[in-house]
Amino acid sequence: MSGSHKIKLGVLVSGSGTNLQAIIDRIAAGTLDATVELVVSSRPSAFGLKRAEAAGIQTLTISKELYADPLTADEIIAAELKRHGVDYVIMAGYMRMVHAPILETFKNRVVNLHPALLPSFKGAHAIQDAFDYGVKVTGVTVHFADDSYDCGPIIAQRPLAVQEGWDVDELEAHIHEIEHELYPDTIQLLAEGRVHVEGRKVVIDPA
Repeated sequence: MSGSHKIKLGVLVSGSGTNLQAIIDRIAAGTLDATVELVVSSRPSAFGLKRAEAAGIQTLTISKELYADPLTADEIIAAELKRHGVDYVIMAGYMRMVHAPILETFKNRVVNLHPALLPSFKGAHAIQDAFDYGVKVTGVTVHFADDSYDCGPIIAQRPLAVQEGWDVDELEAHIHEIEHELYPDTIQLLAEGRVHVEGRKVVIDPA
């Protein structure tokens, strides 16, 4: 694809890893100019680790039980990501905050996905919170992570109109569908070098 080169990704997971799978699938399809160099999990039981292993990707587990101090954990993670030559750190359902060791090593290169239209419905229960609030429109946000929870500069957002009669599971399924498209699409913009951070705003160059 014009103007792009293969960027090296480190993906952080805590659970099922469906967004990791979406990234792996898009790379395999030739529509995402990237490689996944390392998958890091905060939980040894995360199914995302099995997805990584099935794709032949190296994995690292840094569990809370072994590394109770998050700064120590993040120092190890940052060092490993650096050792693997990672360009961007992709948080994909990672349930721990990232701290200075990762944020400073990869300044404006740590990307997170949130299942709501930030700044609305921050936190770990965004889909349920939006559903309970009765919003008519919600969606998905891809943003750069910073040292505050769900606050970094927004790279991309995609809205979703909530249909009458949906239950929370249906809403969640539609949110995940958007995530699996929007996240790889946004990472491709990074690969094409079209994303620039200017203060709180992210500017995307035209194709």
